[in-house]
Amino acid sequence: MNSSFHFAFGTHPQHGLVAAALSPAVPPHLAHWLLTHEQFEPVPGTPGLFRLTEPERDGLRRARQAIQDLRRTGYTVHADYVTAPVDPRIAFADRRSRLVQAATRRSTQHHTAPTTALPSGRPVPPKPTYAPTVHQPTGRTR
Repeated sequence: MNSSFHFAFGTHPQHGLVAAALSPAVPPHLAHWLLTHEQFEPVPGTPGLFRLTEPERDGLRRARQAIQDLRRTGYTVHADYVTAPVDPRIAFADRRSRLVQAATRRSTQHHTAPTTALPSGRPVPPKPTYAPTVHQPTGRTR
């Protein structure tokens, strides 16, 4: 692990979503205060390791929020793939490129060759030869 990170977040097989301070620049009492403020609690018997409290209560979102909060405060944070927050600009660009690729591919549902010219618009239905029936309300309200 790169020691230039202040904190590391990840998943643990026994404790679930966990965090730890990596840098000596973050003293243990400060790491304890920051991580408990972000709803993590110390893991008994493992000094320096903190687990997310109540992970079943939207735990992944809360862990990602803690990572963003620490980064916004100026700390460098390493997060594994599961807990890494997704940059919405990257997610949107990725989604858009997938949509463009899907739009340019030929559909496998149609077996006929596409027509060379599309119709100019919707055809206009002919005028009816009868008078349309108009239903009047009965006067009852709901």
